[in-house]
Amino acid sequence: MRKKISYIFPVYNNQPSLELLYKEMRKITDKVAKKYTYEFCFVNDGSRDASIDTLRVLAKKDKNVVVLHLSRNFGHQAAVTAGLDRVTGDAVIIMDADLQDPPAVCLELIESWEQGNQVVYAQRRTRQDSFLKRLTANVYYRILASMSSVDIPRNTGDFRLVDRKVVDVVKEMKEYHRFLRGMFSFVGFKHAAVPFDRHARHAGKSEYTVKKLIKLAKDGIFGFSDAPLRFVARLGYFVSVLSVVGILYALILRIFFSYITVPGWTMIVVAIFFMGGVQLIMLGVIGEYIGRIYNEVRRRPNYVVAEEITAEK
Repeated sequence: MRKKISYIFPVYNNQPSLELLYKEMRKITDKVAKKYTYEFCFVNDGSRDASIDTLRVLAKKDKNVVVLHLSRNFGHQAAVTAGLDRVTGDAVIIMDADLQDPPAVCLELIESWEQGNQVVYAQRRTRQDSFLKRLTANVYYRILASMSSVDIPRNTGDFRLVDRKVVDVVKEMKEYHRFLRGMFSFVGFKHAAVPFDRHARHAGKSEYTVKKLIKLAKDGIFGFSDAPLRFVARLGYFVSVLSVVGILYALILRIFFSYITVPGWTMIVVAIFFMGGVQLIMLGVIGEYIGRIYNEVRRRPNYVVAEEITAEK
């Protein structure tokens, strides 16, 4: 029997590229049709354009297409999670629906999987993004690598092939704040990289706002590192030492030099504001972890499927 490869496409306002994406992906599946069957899982993450209408048409004409229509926009990571929970392939390929991830790279991912690798991630060699975005991404991944408790490869996104064994393990991880590229690194197994050149967006603009990018960055740092908490503790120790030094300085002036009034009201005010800022930062970091604990305890679902669309439905 031929094995099955499932493809997951999180969709958010990608209507202009969906038809072309489907045609390009069918070329890929035709090239490996003798060895593998296929399954396309499009997860409509609350799109505001006509994406769902296009997806309905695709599902009606191809029995291997399944569409998960989420009840609202839950975010990219939740949409991919919905796809992972639904697909049944022996291997799963996750890729964006805007054609920035070249479909031809899927053949290289499959080839690496056939060689025994269980997580094959597409690693960006070049990317068609602004200088500022490339710079901030590079800085972020360096910070994440230095703080994370697991080795998360640089210049990688969610574009990757994952073996069924790995998918089953990740499905058991029910955490609310999800950073999938970190989760795939956490579970282990045999990893390999396939370098590629990321294309420009086929149509439209990125739906990853600054707010969403910051949230993703926080999920990566706070979800896989307790370094911020350790930093807060060390900063507290440092400020305490400074305070002791200041007290000793004042005592020495008073005892040995009879110096009662210490001039410099500006410095005092600056010190007060500095300490207030340090305390607020500490509370913010601790609050971030407490908020995540609160969300985990509530056990709310990562997504809600409003409708599943197939050729039969």
